[in-house]
Amino acid sequence: MSATPEPPDPPLLLAVPNVSEGRDAEVIAAIGRAYASGGARLLDTHDDVDHHRAVHTLAAAPGVLAESLVAGVREAVARIDLRRERGIHPHVGAVDVVPVVFWDDVRRGAACAEALTVAERIGVELGLPVFLYGLLAGGRTRAALRRGGIAALSERVASGELVPDFGPAAPHPSAGAVLVAARPPLVAFNVTLAPPATLADARRIAALIRDGGAEGLPGVRALGLELTAQGGVAQVSTNVEDHRAVTLAQVVASVRAHAPVAAAELVGLAPAAAFDGFPEDVPVSGRRTVEEALRQGL
Repeated sequence: MSATPEPPDPPLLLAVPNVSEGRDAEVIAAIGRAYASGGARLLDTHDDVDHHRAVHTLAAAPGVLAESLVAGVREAVARIDLRRERGIHPHVGAVDVVPVVFWDDVRRGAACAEALTVAERIGVELGLPVFLYGLLAGGRTRAALRRGGIAALSERVASGELVPDFGPAAPHPSAGAVLVAARPPLVAFNVTLAPPATLADARRIAALIRDGGAEGLPGVRALGLELTAQGGVAQVSTNVEDHRAVTLAQVVASVRAHAPVAAAELVGLAPAAAFDGFPEDVPVSGRRTVEEALRQGL
């Protein structure tokens, strides 16, 4: 990974909590302030009206990060009600996912310990069921837990198919559940198709390029979406789980093989190396790297 900051002592960790609110600026800001109140540095905030989702990127030492995450989750639970419409992005919680991110093997153990601490505190102190995914759950995926949304998750818990790793045995009536993990950097990257591409086109391309598809890119999750707030444009929304194996340039090239690309969007921050070889003719909204944010000390 290029220009990775040297691990301080104690090792610096990142977290990228996602909340199911992308339209109310005051609610998003209040949650960000709550994270910062615990001592973490708030590096970035990204919100999206169609996805109805906000992503905060935090940096802090172990212990401080857990305190900050619990404070932010508490604020989000008080302000977000899943019984109201929450947009097109798959979700099962007011605070949907709380990944603690490690840059390298030096930070891996600290990230796992911090994620487990956060999960336990959310379950005990805030009364939310917590499900682990990724490294902490034998490779179980977010998608497997979110499939069918909160209604399906509630049914699976009631039947005994799923048992929360922490917290109560049933989803919270207004805040649902929380998914917690420790993981290396993941890049959330969306590609907007040029008109007259349709939702059907976006879905077809997503099915082709996602991991396991006919033209599957390893470690890439993809969905085809329609952005009604932007006039109904079609979008291929991706998560790149290993930017060293698949760069964002490769994602764009794979999409372009099937439809013209109008623009792209970075959700949150990305390691600088993710943009190696990126095409100059594709504008990227929100383009900013983790390294830049850390250097700026925001």
